[in-house]
Amino acid sequence: MTQPHQIRDRRTSVDEIFDYLYEEINALNLLPGDKISEADVAARFGVSRQPVRDAFSRLANLDLLLIRPQRATEVKRFSMREVVKSRFVRLSVETEVLRRAALHCDDKGADLLDDALAEQEGAVERRKFDRFGKLDYDFHRLLCEIAQADFAFDVIMAEKSKVDRLCMLGLSKEDRMPELVADHREIADAVIAHDPDRAILAGRRHLSRLDETIERITASNANYFEPPEA
Repeated sequence: MTQPHQIRDRRTSVDEIFDYLYEEINALNLLPGDKISEADVAARFGVSRQPVRDAFSRLANLDLLLIRPQRATEVKRFSMREVVKSRFVRLSVETEVLRRAALHCDDKGADLLDDALAEQEGAVERRKFDRFGKLDYDFHRLLCEIAQADFAFDVIMAEKSKVDRLCMLGLSKEDRMPELVADHREIADAVIAHDPDRAILAGRRHLSRLDETIERITASNANYFEPPEA
C-alpha cells in the first residue's frame, strides 16, 4: 500500500482511512484474500487502532472486508450468491429507471447525456481505467435524475459497489471500456429518443457484460471467490 499522509482528527481519521482502503480495494491494489493488519494501518496513518477498527467495520458492512476474532482481517472474496443477488436487484431498479428516463428526458437531459458520453470517450482514448469508474457512476446517477428518481441511485450505488472489483478486473484484464461506452451510447440514444423498450433492452445487455468477466476470472483466479456452499 502507498504511504498516506498523517492525519490527526479522530472523526476525520476514520473517514480518511475508510476512503483510502475503499479505493485500494476497488482499485485492486488490495486483492481478494489479502490480509490487512490493524497495527500496520494505524502506524501508516499515525493514529491509534480505534479509528482503524471503526473504518474496518464500515468496510465489512459493505462486504469488502472479512473480520474474524483472533484471526487476521482480510479483503473479502467474491460471493457468487451475493453477485447474483446484487445484479438481480440492480436490474429490477434500473429497468424502471430507464423506462422513466425515456419518458421524462428533455433537451437539457439530452445535452447532459451527450456531455457525459464525451467524457467517457475521452477516458477510453487515454486508457484512464480509474477515471472511467467515476464517469460510469456519474452516468447512472444522471439517468436517475432524468427519470426523476434520484433516490433510486442510492440502491444502484449500493448494489454496484458489490461488483465493482469484478468490473475493474474485467476492465484491466480484458480492456472492455470501448464496449461499455458503446452500451452507454445505445442507452442514451434510446432515452433521448423516448424509446423505453429499446432503452431497457440496451440496459439489460449492458448489465449482462459481467457474465463473461465472471467466467474468465473464475477460470483464471478461482481463489478470488468464496468456495461454493455445500
